[in-house]
Amino acid sequence: MKSLLVLHKKRLFIIFAIALFVLIALLGRLSFVQLIQGSWLTGKAENLWGRDIPFASKRGRILDRNGELIAYNISSPSVMVVPAQIKDKEGTAYKLAKILGVPGEKILPFVKKKQLIVRITPYGRKISEAKAEEIQGLQLPGVVVAEDSKRYYPYQSLASHILGFTGIDNQGLAGLELEYNKQLQGTSGYISFSANARGEKLPGGVDHFTPPKDGLDLRLTIDLNIQKIIERELDQTMAQYQPENVIAIAMDPKTGEILGMSSRPTYRPDQYKTTDPLIYNRNLPIWKTYEPGSTFKIITLAAALQEKKVNLNQGFFDPGFIAVGGARLRCWKSGGHGSQTFLEVVENSCNPGFVTLGQRLGKEKLLSYINQFGFGQKTGIDLNGEAKGILFKPSRMGPVELATTAFGQGVAVTPIQQVVAVAAAINGGKLMVPHLAKQWVNSESGKVVSTVTPTVKREVITPNISAAVRSALESVVARGSGRKAFVDGYRVGGKTGTAQKVGPNGTYLKNNHIVSFIGFAPADDPKVVVYLAVDNPKGIQFGGVVAAPIVGNIIGDSMRYMKVPKRTNQIPPEENILYDPIVPTPNFIGQDIDKIKNSLYTTPIETVGKGKVVVSQIPRPGERVKKGTLIRMYLGDK
Repeated sequence: MKSLLVLHKKRLFIIFAIALFVLIALLGRLSFVQLIQGSWLTGKAENLWGRDIPFASKRGRILDRNGELIAYNISSPSVMVVPAQIKDKEGTAYKLAKILGVPGEKILPFVKKKQLIVRITPYGRKISEAKAEEIQGLQLPGVVVAEDSKRYYPYQSLASHILGFTGIDNQGLAGLELEYNKQLQGTSGYISFSANARGEKLPGGVDHFTPPKDGLDLRLTIDLNIQKIIERELDQTMAQYQPENVIAIAMDPKTGEILGMSSRPTYRPDQYKTTDPLIYNRNLPIWKTYEPGSTFKIITLAAALQEKKVNLNQGFFDPGFIAVGGARLRCWKSGGHGSQTFLEVVENSCNPGFVTLGQRLGKEKLLSYINQFGFGQKTGIDLNGEAKGILFKPSRMGPVELATTAFGQGVAVTPIQQVVAVAAAINGGKLMVPHLAKQWVNSESGKVVSTVTPTVKREVITPNISAAVRSALESVVARGSGRKAFVDGYRVGGKTGTAQKVGPNGTYLKNNHIVSFIGFAPADDPKVVVYLAVDNPKGIQFGGVVAAPIVGNIIGDSMRYMKVPKRTNQIPPEENILYDPIVPTPNFIGQDIDKIKNSLYTTPIETVGKGKVVVSQIPRPGERVKKGTLIRMYLGDK
């Protein structure tokens, strides 16, 4: 009996010990879960219960160099639904559909989805404020109107290839909107709430709002006024010559800052969905490659001067052609220019003269300078889609290829490459990286976050050689083939280009040219370099006739807008029967407009304002202009 009692006590002790061990283990586990894993498990639970309603950040604005807005956001809310919170699905769907202007059958599938949160896309995306207020007024359970915005471009197609556009989620899809999407887009915020497995909001839950972080504002190098001048001239060029396309770039040659850039055909960023993708995918100033023609002679000239292969006062005889490797390479002027100096070779854009310069340089040296000036490589401009161009390989460059390269035939370059290269030839010899971004600015504080500083790739020629190039090119405008780009008082330098286009079979097309002109001013201290290329203009096809006067208009208006002082030491223009003579502008100020219109005066005029008396005029009285230049008269009362 005693042994049995002892046995029972042992069993009770063992059971008690086991129970105590289990209790201690449970308490230990509970303490571990509560004290050590508590935060982690709470987070896991909240992830299961948590539901987020996103709030988009405000996309950074885009401004010109002077702070003028050229792309910004306007309110455009979006509709979302939480299906589990909607009891009357058909009623809710049809009420929403009525406001959104679509059949109820279009909305009902969204309301019935087995998802926690559903965007009504596209019908409920980017709706008007009026529709948003109407939906909110219904106070429909499970329907949320979230703050949203859409991109707005106040100047429509202006600078469209630079700016690009955004998609329905405000993501950059082209142009600078794509290039700098990360900086512009910012970080989205959201409202968090707790819900059960069916998506129903848990009672007593607290909503948490994480604010979005707005994107940075982007201030460009573009000057809105210069951009408008360029766009105006491109529109007039399209109307007058009906070309296949036309391209223009204006750049500060000392910094690489793009002041204006555009092309035709163009498009509106807010209507890209209805635009031919080839138009917005091909940013012609950086994408299009073609033989440059005589504008490329600037590079040959700079290289020959730097290598001391020519003195511009040396004589040269042009019989109208030059024989190279069994081929006859002709000058554009039938019969040639005869005896001339090498400065006149530049003024007259004489092909045989430039072939001679190429031969003096030799293949290796000419190709070296072409590469040093940035051809055959991307310039590094901050846009997608830049092309590199095509150059001859040294092993494939024979005497004929050397000769044609010297005057801009047989190589393929981009417009932006030409602008950057010529800028280096005239700015003192420095090859700059072109850029469009100038500053990043905090949209709330207005403080500058970062500034893009000009970048020099390398020095290609010395400052004194650069000065010689500028002087020669100013002489081209005053006395040579670039006369139509002459602007009184602003010392314009430049070079014409007329390049025959190559067809699909590799042969040159007849009567199909890209005519161009690249100019800069003032020639003694360049503030702007402007390039214009017109692809297959109808009628006459010479760069000096078609492109030069357009560049002259852009430079002249830009100089006046920039308030650049006029120079008194301008090379006087030399008249030529092939070009419009330079004449002083008559003084019409104070005269009756009706008498002017009824007179025998033949120069085209344009009147601005109301009144009978001319109170001001552009060009100003006495200013020397090309004969036939339009005179804008501002009218008022005496």
